[in-house]
Amino acid sequence: MSANVNKQLIENISIILKKSLSADATLAELRSKEKAGFKAIFKADAGFTCTENTFQPYVEEVANDLLEWQKSQDQQTLIKLVKKIEQLFTVLTNFETSHTEH
Repeated sequence: MSANVNKQLIENISIILKKSLSADATLAELRSKEKAGFKAIFKADAGFTCTENTFQPYVEEVANDLLEWQKSQDQQTLIKLVKKIEQLFTVLTNFETSHTEH
C-alpha cells in the first residue's frame, strides 16, 4: 500500500466528515423550516450504494470503501473511492457556498 495515497485518502475523508457534520446540521435546520424535502443527496447513478438525505451515510460508505481498499489494494476499488470523495467534496462545497450566512 502506498503510504502517501493512504494518508491523503484519510485526510480527505477527515475533511469530508467535518464538512458533512456541519452540512447535516444545516439540513436539519432547513427541514425544520420545510425547505429540504429531497430524498437523497446523490442520484442513483452517482456510484454510491446508499441513498440517504443526509451526508453521514455517504461518509460512512466512503470510510468503508477505504478499509476495503486498504485490505485489497485493488485499483478499481481505489478509483471508485476517489470518485466518491471527489463527488462529496463538490457537493459539500456547493452546499456550503449556497447555505452559509453572509
